[in-house]
Amino acid sequence: MNKPDHRVEARALLALDRGSLGSLAERDGKPYPFVSLVLPAQSAEGEIILLLSDLSDHAKNLQRDPRASLLMDGTLELKEPLTGPRLTLLGEVQVSSDQAGDKARYLAAHPEAAMYAGFGDFRFYRFRFFEGLFVAGFGRIFRLKPEELKG
Repeated sequence: MNKPDHRVEARALLALDRGSLGSLAERDGKPYPFVSLVLPAQSAEGEIILLLSDLSDHAKNLQRDPRASLLMDGTLELKEPLTGPRLTLLGEVQVSSDQAGDKARYLAAHPEAAMYAGFGDFRFYRFRFFEGLFVAGFGRIFRLKPEELKG
């Protein structure tokens, strides 16, 4: 019996249409984790494209400190979520240098975003990750490099 390829399983999570973005908020001079819902899309290079409003807390957090984490959760339909797959990425988020290209790619994945993608306070960002932690279920945990997640 062949074992499932954990890299292929982890890559499948990158195609999910929603994720949880963790950034660092600052309150009274102290950093605090701040998590928000985002709709990711993939760039041709395997990076994550995000559409964020500059008025949002998470965009303000990222402009101050680009370090971030993104959780792609494949457990939403499971009765016992802790037995299901999820992928946590660590990296940095910065304003994309290819706004037009990322807009086309993003709207291909999320056509419903066309309405607000043109608002003046919205920009496309790139999440460049340097590590992934893939939990494939109970007892199946793998640290992955970016090249293992691009394919």
